[in-house]
Amino acid sequence: MKLETKLFLYGVLFFVPVGLIYAWWSGGEAVGTVGIPLVGGLVGMIGAYFALLGRRIDERPEDDPNGQIEQGAGDQGVYSPWSWWPLVLGVAAAIAFAGLAIDFWLVGIGVALGVIGLVGWVFEFSRGQHAH
Repeated sequence: MKLETKLFLYGVLFFVPVGLIYAWWSGGEAVGTVGIPLVGGLVGMIGAYFALLGRRIDERPEDDPNGQIEQGAGDQGVYSPWSWWPLVLGVAAAIAFAGLAIDFWLVGIGVALGVIGLVGWVFEFSRGQHAH
């Protein structure tokens, strides 16, 4: 996690000074003057989280400078390769965002379809009472 921590914490060293330079150069334009330093704060929070997480977990193969590719072999997570629910969520997001441009009633249809897709994806591997 050391590389990720450094990557995000160096972002603070970039965004905060650039935000101050932007504020001076633009004459105090409101959006950029506030927004750019806030991005620095956000990447700082992510970097701090990665620093805390890096202390709690063991070294990963990616953190070893002499590590081999085969050290990272094995299961990386549980994925459902034949799931249709991500497609349903993508269509729901497209309908909802199109509703922002077309008319608000379409957003409701997109949100409803998104809730159905999210519930379907969460309970896809359920073996209990809600199995399908």
